[in-house]
Amino acid sequence: MRVIENIPVWGEPVDWDALKQIETCAADPSAAGAALMADHHVGYSMPIGGVVAYRDKVSPSGVGYDIACGNKAVLTDMPAKEARRKIAKVMDDVFRIISFGIGMRNDERVDHELFNDLTWKDHPFSPLKELAHQQLGTVGSGNHYVDVFVDELDRVWVGVHFGSRGFGHKIATHFMEAGGGKNGMFVDPVVFHDRSTIGEDYLRGMALAGRYAYAGRDWVCARVVKILGARVLEEVHNHHNFAWRESHSGEDLWVVRKGATPAFPGQRGFVGGSMGDISVILEGVESPESASSFYSTVHGAGRVMSRTQAAGKRRKGGRVGGLVSHEMMEEWVREKGVVLRGAGTDESPHCYKRLPKVLEFHAPTVRILHTLTPIGVAMAGEDVFDPYKD
Repeated sequence: MRVIENIPVWGEPVDWDALKQIETCAADPSAAGAALMADHHVGYSMPIGGVVAYRDKVSPSGVGYDIACGNKAVLTDMPAKEARRKIAKVMDDVFRIISFGIGMRNDERVDHELFNDLTWKDHPFSPLKELAHQQLGTVGSGNHYVDVFVDELDRVWVGVHFGSRGFGHKIATHFMEAGGGKNGMFVDPVVFHDRSTIGEDYLRGMALAGRYAYAGRDWVCARVVKILGARVLEEVHNHHNFAWRESHSGEDLWVVRKGATPAFPGQRGFVGGSMGDISVILEGVESPESASSFYSTVHGAGRVMSRTQAAGKRRKGGRVGGLVSHEMMEEWVREKGVVLRGAGTDESPHCYKRLPKVLEFHAPTVRILHTLTPIGVAMAGEDVFDPYKD
């Protein structure tokens, strides 16, 4: 870790544009501090991998468009030998049954108690209830995935990464527009006082989107475990795009994490790598660096090239100018023994840092409990554009 302009920064090389963004966020008079995780890169207004703690304010642009995007991993009772034997058929079924992509509806309509929440009766949430109901249990596109893993003890895990889908995106858009959010990446953050009418409304919507994202990840994990023909033994579940009310140094703050995982001492988290790299189950530990990060860690490996750089630009007849070919991506995952369904070259492992290296920067703040090696990965195909991704 090093401190730049009073902001603790993890990782090398430093993305100076991301640092510029977090400095702008930290300049708000209500900001008590900020931090930048090792997987940081530029986001809208606030960088991915950014943490900002506010006194009595919350930032919808900080939480981002994919409210409550997060990860869930479940340990199953399936023997790894059996999973490896039938992984191709399992991934075929996952890709057929689980809905990936923009605007997708779940063919298996999911009823959930969260739809009885009184918040749905209020504007702007009420017009979105049916959309949310239809999309509950869909995964989306971009870097959102369903993975099957084997850990160091030869146990099988299922892991997922996605958020609150179109519901969360529309809620975020509404409040950012209402707060005067501007176009462009390098713009001042939208912030609301937590006791203002609009601030209270946003916090209610954010909380509802959080419950919705949890319900969606619960359903997808359970459905994939059913496809496996297994049972769940334990689970690890966390948001990484959210605002939490927390106490730090004796002060109650709204801690906004965008692409950053809460990691208080003893708190477990699931952090995913790329499709051809390991993921981990980790837990936070106490240290001075932990406190300076507001007890946060990475949410993934972090990109090293943009989607356009990787996949090229869309042109009639296909894409041109991409740095990563299908052959390159397929060779990587084949050498790693991964059965891949869907995915475009903009999600190839070539586009990401290596997760073990990223985690080394946070070694004083977290302990690795389990290392998960992917054997099956399912993502939306490259022909799908999804504005709901983080």
